[in-house]
This record gives sequence, C-alpha cells and structure tokens, in this order.
Amino acid sequence: MEALDGNAIAGDLFEVFGTEMTTAVGACVHCRQVAQIAELAVYARAPGRVVRCRSCGNVVMVMVSLGEGVQLAATAFELYDPPAPVQ
Repeated sequence: MEALDGNAIAGDLFEVFGTEMTTAVGACVHCRQVAQIAELAVYARAPGRVVRCRSCGNVVMVMVSLGEGVQLAATAFELYDPPAPVQ
C-alpha cells in the first residue's frame, strides 16, 4: 500500500484542533526526527488512518472517525509550539 502525505488528514486534524495543523512541527518520540505533520506518512485504507514517521517507520498517530467525530491517539508525536485555534 502506498503512503499519502500528512495533508490527507488535514480535515480530521482541523476537526480535532480547530485550526490548520499540517504545518505544525513536532518530533517522533521513537527516533526524535523533527517534521511537519504534512511530511508524515499516512495509510488510509484501514478502518482508520495510521500515521507513521518517515524516518523510522513507527506509528506516531492513529485516527478513527466515529459517529460523533474523530478520535485521535497521537502520543508518539510530540508537537512543538502548536498553532492557536481559529476563533
């Protein structure tokens, strides 16, 4: 399966954070590689979206759409200075 880039989850991230997040910078907690969310590898053919670090290949986020919204588990991607929500 071919990976998409982090722009594939832009809408889901906006739903969770209330702001544009693809340009947000963070680090993989496994290898400490710093990257923008747009640079991460997204696999979207599963029941959810699996986001992996392009450097080490480890999972850094998992997203699942449920009836009431998007659930995000991102404990392996440490955001640096996240953008403020749109008001």
